[in-house]
Amino acid sequence: MANEERVSITIETGIAEVALARPDKLNAMDEAMFAALSSAGERLAGTEGLRAVILHGQGRGFCAGIDTALLMAFAGRIDEVRTEIVTPPPGRAANRFQHPCTVWADLPVPVIAALHGPVYGAGLQLALGADIRLAAPDTRLSIMEAKWGLIPDMGLSKLLPGLMRADQALELMLTARVVEAQEGAQLGLVTRLADDPLAEARAMARAIATRNPEAARGAKALTRAAWPGDDATLALEARLQAGIIGSANQIEAVMAEMQKRPPRFS
Repeated sequence: MANEERVSITIETGIAEVALARPDKLNAMDEAMFAALSSAGERLAGTEGLRAVILHGQGRGFCAGIDTALLMAFAGRIDEVRTEIVTPPPGRAANRFQHPCTVWADLPVPVIAALHGPVYGAGLQLALGADIRLAAPDTRLSIMEAKWGLIPDMGLSKLLPGLMRADQALELMLTARVVEAQEGAQLGLVTRLADDPLAEARAMARAIATRNPEAARGAKALTRAAWPGDDATLALEARLQAGIIGSANQIEAVMAEMQKRPPRFS
């Protein structure tokens, strides 16, 4: 097993398991998690003989979203953050905040996410980067960025279209409401429910590994190309967020949420 600060990776018989390894924080994403997820995806993209990937979270949930301490840290360097948002690395459509989620969609092999507990904000966008999402009955999902006065900006515009209707997606973006697993399946956020999603994901990965690898990769490539949602929208997502983050109303949204009071927007 190769361990990074926030992610553990195991590879056996062509199947990789990538576990978010910050259970004490419900696997909330910080700078180290961003880097670890991006690095893990890039490593697996170059792994020969890979047949399938499983994404899951250690502890009580898959991922509770962005670490609130990171949001506070961004406030001290907001101009730098805005520049990072609208400036992806050379040759890449996704910026450094989008890439930890979109890298899984770009892998050539099928990626299965095993979900349980909270799957919020950045955690949901990470789950959407997988090709298949198996959810435990206790899974709770939310496009939660509106709580912080933001839009979802970690690849959702590439990853969600084709899975749900635009009006349903907009309702979740505007309200930040939490969706139970059964409704998530009905909406298309979840492929299907499983009592033990990790065991089910492992069984599915083993089944995929018995198939012609060229056919499995071809099926993923066909699906990703034929359904809506691609790199073209990532720049728009970034430009919109750069104009919102750090604004007076966005800061007010954060302060109101932290202080548990109604916001006072200008």
